[in-house]
Amino acid sequence: MALNVHQLHIFCTVAERGSFSAAAHALHMSQPAVTMQVQALEEHFGCKLLNRTTKKLELTEAGLWLLPQARKAVELMRETDARMVQFARELKGRLHFAASLTIGEYVLPRLLGSFLKRHPGLSVSMKVMNTTEIIEAILSQGLDFGLIEAPCDAPGIHAKPVMDDELFLVAPRDHPFAEREAVELAEVLEQPLILREIGSGTRQVVEEELLRHGADERKLRVVSEFGSTAAIKSAVEAGLGLTVLSAWTFKHEAALGVLKAVRIRDVSFRRKFYEVRLPSSLLPMPAAALLDELRGLTHAPD
Repeated sequence: MALNVHQLHIFCTVAERGSFSAAAHALHMSQPAVTMQVQALEEHFGCKLLNRTTKKLELTEAGLWLLPQARKAVELMRETDARMVQFARELKGRLHFAASLTIGEYVLPRLLGSFLKRHPGLSVSMKVMNTTEIIEAILSQGLDFGLIEAPCDAPGIHAKPVMDDELFLVAPRDHPFAEREAVELAEVLEQPLILREIGSGTRQVVEEELLRHGADERKLRVVSEFGSTAAIKSAVEAGLGLTVLSAWTFKHEAALGVLKAVRIRDVSFRRKFYEVRLPSSLLPMPAAALLDELRGLTHAPD
C-alpha cells in the first residue's frame, strides 16, 4: 500500500492527542477508521509506531523518529494547499474558526465583507473568545484554527505570525494627558487603569511590556477589568480611568475627538497577531486564503 499524507496526518493527531478516541473526535472520524489507518501505516513501514499496552499510548522508537518527519510532510501539504488558493476560481463551503476579541470584533469585520464578495460560495462561522479559551478549544474540541493577539508557547500548539498591531495608552478628551505628545511611565502608574481581563492577549502584551520597564502588575492601579472593548471605551469616555487598546479598536472615537491616543515615552506596545492550530492540522483552502489576506495588511485601515 502506498504511503499517503492523510495517514501521516492521522498518525500525528493520535500522537498529539494521546488516544485513538481523542484523535477520532478531532478528525471527525470513527475510532475504528483511525485505528485502521494507523495500522496500515505500520504495515507499510513494517514496524510498530505506537505501544497500546499502557493506559496512554506511547510512541515506539520508530514512532518518535517518524513524528517530526510526518509533521514536515503535513506542513508541506498545507503550504501546497495555500499556494494553490490563488489558482482556485471559486472557494466554497463554510469557514469555522475562532478569534480573540480585537481581531474578531474590529479587524475581521472590516475585511470579511470584501473577502466574501470575492468568494460568494463561502460563509463564515467565527467564535469570539479570549486567547486561553481558543487554545483550549483547539486542544480539546477539535477547532481547526484560531487567531490570537499574543505569542503562544502552549504545548502541542503551532503559532505563526500573520500581521502587526500597535497598542496605545488611551485617555478621554478632557484628561490632562490628552494635550501632551508623550507622558512618562511613572505618571501612568499613578493613574487609575481599566484593562481587559487576565487571559486576554491585550492584557498579556500590556503586562509584559510594563514588566520589561520594571513595572509589574502589582504596581498598576487597575480599577476595573472588562471582557469587552466596547465597555472599556465607554468607561474611559466617562472618566473612570485610562486604558491601553489596539489602534484598530478606537479609530471611530479618535475621529470624533472623544478619545485620544497618548504615547508613553520609551514604551512601545507593539505586537503581532498569530494563527494558532495543531501542528498536524491541514488548513482548508478558504482558511489559507483568509490568512493570506491578513498577511497583506500592515496597519489598521482608515
